[in-house]
Formats: sequence, C-alpha cells, structure tokens
Amino acid sequence: MSRALRIDLARDALIAIDVQNDFCPGGALAVNDDDAVVAPINAAMRFFSCVVLTQDWHPPRHGSFASTHAGRAAYESIELGYGPQTLWPDHCVQGTHGAAFQSALDTAPAQLVVRKGFRRAIDSYSAFFENDRETPTGLSGYLRERGVTRVVLCGLATDFCVAYSAIDARREGFEAVVLLDACRAIDLGGSLAAATRRLAEAGVDCARDIVLQH
Repeated sequence: MSRALRIDLARDALIAIDVQNDFCPGGALAVNDDDAVVAPINAAMRFFSCVVLTQDWHPPRHGSFASTHAGRAAYESIELGYGPQTLWPDHCVQGTHGAAFQSALDTAPAQLVVRKGFRRAIDSYSAFFENDRETPTGLSGYLRERGVTRVVLCGLATDFCVAYSAIDARREGFEAVVLLDACRAIDLGGSLAAATRRLAEAGVDCARDIVLQH
C-alpha cells in the first residue's frame, strides 16, 4: 500500500530516471502517458536538497538496438555476454533530440546527471550498474559522500530503469522508495507485474504524496 512520504533533507535524495524525449510522446520508445510524469517530478524536486537526473546515452549501433542485429525485431529477447537482453528500437542516441531531457523538465535543481548505456556492448537500465550487474556508474559513491541513506525514485519506466535502479539501491545499502505518481510503465509482456514483485521482494517501498519531515 502506498502512503505519504516524509522527506528528511539530511538523508534523502531524489533520482529522476530518463525523462527524455525518446520516452515521451512522439519519441522512438514512448511510454504510455509518459509526459504526465514531468509536473509531479518538478514539484517533487523542491522537497530535496540532493537531486540526481539520469540520462540514457547510447552510441549509434548500440548492442541493445534491434537494428544492430540482422534479422532481429524490436522487443525480441536475445542472449548477450551478460545474459538476456530485450532489443529496443534505436533510442536516446548521443547528441540527438531524442536523448535530450523533455523540455518541460526543470533540470536546474539537479546537482548531478548520470549518463548510462554509453558502452556499446552493454545496456544499462539501472542508475547504479550496467546490465552486467558488475560495472558501477559511480552513483553509490556520490550519494554516500553527500550523506544520503535513502533514495526516492521516479521517472521512466517503472518496470525497467526505475525498478532496476530501486533494486540496486537496496543492493548498495540504501533505503529505496518509488514515487508512483511520478512514474509510468512500458508493461511489456507482464513486465510491470513482474517488476512490482521484485520491488517488494527487495524491500523497496512505494509512496504517492510527499511532505517534509518535522
């Protein structure tokens, strides 16, 4: 059950995941109702003294693109060196309009932008690790240096990059909360239900409203 979340400025960070043009209406990999996350994310930022944005940042012919693999179609799954990989339409290619943050997203409060998926051979859903589950992004160290012990996650998409990031936050020793009203899901073949189960098993909490700690 979701609840109101009380924010402690001394220990909490907001991580807004991949609010980029290619995941928004008209984008190469648009998530249903995805632009609806922008206003609640902008509103949430004012509650936090530590704000991080992530940005999918793929080189051309990235290994996760269906177009890179002859005879393969988007949304098929293949085995790569690190395990199963969903193949996606080309999206968030470095330096393109699709990779840019959605124009209505207020990026000014962010102190850090984590670019992920820039290694051609490895996809990266999580803000903390590449999909090989071994290569870190450096986010954990940054948050610890800032004194953060709990992360609040929002953005796109609930069942992929948000869920992977939340689960890896727990793996790294942080408390983790998903802000449901500021997320939207792809829900590919039941992926949202599966992600919801994994989040619960990992001890990730869910919330809708935010209030300051008193």
